[in-house]
Amino acid sequence: MRFTVAIDGPAAAGKGTIARAVAARFGFAHLDTGLLYRAVARKVLAGMPPAEAARGLTEADLSGEDLRAPEVGQAASRVAALPEVRAALVGFQRAFARREGGAVLDGRDIGTVICPEAEVKLYVVASDARRAERRFRELAARGVDTTEAAVLADLRERDRRDSERATAPLRPAADAVVLDTTDLGIEDAVARAVAVVEAALAARR
Repeated sequence: MRFTVAIDGPAAAGKGTIARAVAARFGFAHLDTGLLYRAVARKVLAGMPPAEAARGLTEADLSGEDLRAPEVGQAASRVAALPEVRAALVGFQRAFARREGGAVLDGRDIGTVICPEAEVKLYVVASDARRAERRFRELAARGVDTTEAAVLADLRERDRRDSERATAPLRPAADAVVLDTTDLGIEDAVARAVAVVEAALAARR
C-alpha cells in the first residue's frame, strides 16, 4: 500500500511530534524533511557550496545533535530559500513519500510542492507565544543559553523568510486540514490527526 501523509506548518507548532506519533500509530515510515535542510546547512557552515551539499546528501547525514543547534536552524532557513537546493532534494523526498507501506513527511512544502497528491494533508499551527514557549523549553533542556524573547524573535524571522521566499513558500495547501495546537495537549493533537488519517484510510476501502 502506498499512502502519504503530508504535515506542514511553522517551527515549534507540533508537526514533528504529531508526525512521529501518526507514523508509529499506523506503522508508516517517517521523514522529518527539515533535517534534510539542516544537514545541508551544516555542510554549508563547514564551507561546502549549498547545491553541492544538497546533491550529495545521504541518510547518514541526517543524524547528530548539532543538527538542532539554533545557528544550524537559521542557516537551514537560508539554504531552503535557494531553488537549486530545493530542486536537488525533491527526488529524495518524493521517493520516500511513495514507498510501499505508507509514509509520513513533515516540513513546510510537503502538501503544496513535494506531495500535492498526498492522501492526507495537515497544516499544523499555534500562536507565536506558544511556539516560542515550547522551543525555549526544548532548547533549555538541551543546555542552550538563550531567552524566550530571543527564541520568539528567531521564530518570527524564520516565519517571515519561509513565507516570503519565491520558491515553495510556507503556506497551507488548499485542501489541507488546519490543526491549531495552541491550546491542545500532545495527546489531543495526535488524536485529531489520527482521526483524519483513519477517515482517509476508511474512504479507500
